[in-house]
Amino acid sequence: MSPEMIGLIGVIVLLILLFSRFWIGIVLALIGFVGYAYLVDYDKAAMMIGIEPFSHAATYTLAAMPLFILMGNIVAVSGIAEDMYRVARNWIGHVRGGLAMATAVACGGFAAVSGCSMAGTATMGKIAYPEMLRYKYSTPLAAAVISAGGTVGILIPPSIGFIIYGLFTEQSIGKLFMAGIIPGISEILFYVITIYVICRIKPESGPPTPKVEFKEKVASLRHIWPVVALFLLVIGGIYGGLFTPTEAGAIGSLGAMIIAGFMRRIKFKDLVVAFRDTAQTASMIMIMIAGSMIFNRFITVSKLPVAMGEYVANLEVSNLVIIIGIVILYLIIGCFVEITAAIVLTLPVIFPIVMSLGFNPFWFGVIMVRLMEVGAITPPLGLNLFILSKTVDVPVSTIYRGIFPFVVADILNITMLISFPQISLFLVNLAS
Repeated sequence: MSPEMIGLIGVIVLLILLFSRFWIGIVLALIGFVGYAYLVDYDKAAMMIGIEPFSHAATYTLAAMPLFILMGNIVAVSGIAEDMYRVARNWIGHVRGGLAMATAVACGGFAAVSGCSMAGTATMGKIAYPEMLRYKYSTPLAAAVISAGGTVGILIPPSIGFIIYGLFTEQSIGKLFMAGIIPGISEILFYVITIYVICRIKPESGPPTPKVEFKEKVASLRHIWPVVALFLLVIGGIYGGLFTPTEAGAIGSLGAMIIAGFMRRIKFKDLVVAFRDTAQTASMIMIMIAGSMIFNRFITVSKLPVAMGEYVANLEVSNLVIIIGIVILYLIIGCFVEITAAIVLTLPVIFPIVMSLGFNPFWFGVIMVRLMEVGAITPPLGLNLFILSKTVDVPVSTIYRGIFPFVVADILNITMLISFPQISLFLVNLAS
């Protein structure tokens, strides 16, 4: 058999094992090792599997990932995230569906200091879900808006999704961060509009809360200064040339600890919880990345990406049709496979194809991260749905009932980003 056929068989076996719910990182590493040994040499494969995980885990760029997760966890345990939600509630809670809208807005604020959708979902679940139930919100709506809102954490910078994409495609993480700002804001607006429509159709889903005096609304704005300060510190430092994205993660984490300490909001046991949660989340991502790097070495030597690129380039269809096909493929995969892992393992194949068609790598990065977000809330495997289910003890089936309108909103948002690439590239071009 040709190397390309061996690569294709490896991909098929991988998909079968992933659908069978095997551990993602281990499966990627195992198939990558066996395939590489078959195509190259067993001794070289053994050497590769010993070197590859360490060489990527020890990269300077990837060090930013656990640091940004830590910054978000410190903000969560210190109660700063809860303050953001209260401010949003004071301003828009009095309109029908306002608490759900406030949750989406607060998720965006938390995303600006987190970068991880899992952390956003778990944190806002503890804060917003009981509050919405207290005001007689529909359980499916309350659970769905938290699951969907949590995904904003990997689009608005700092973003773990962009760090992973930048690592695999060797693109500037700073420019990717910049590309995600406007699409992240548009995502929140799409969610707010979705909530408005739901509550117009079913007014009982989101009853209004008591109106807050304007003076109290203005006074509550003082509680958002920690988030604004951290966002400006991290993003301003990166684009001001003061430090790299990796250094920004360290400075942001230290800044979060200093601010929480200054506000007397954090204790030693809270720091222990933040570091423990960071270690768990980062370890899961690192194992997945290590396995995917081993698998990518096998795919590279199989020459499958080159063969697929040549095949696609010779198709007599427009570039737009190919992009739409890629989006539909990931939307389908996201229903059954953990979408971040799916994107990581397919990027070595997809990215060269997209670049050969002349598309902008930063725009495509935004599309990929948006697809990560959709995959995180798409039944039956959406990871955010299961995280929220465990966090607030609500059946996953209940979340399924409410999530569909938000998936539709995501698809419409992706359609807009594809139709108008300048939405993603405006700030990138401005900063160039």
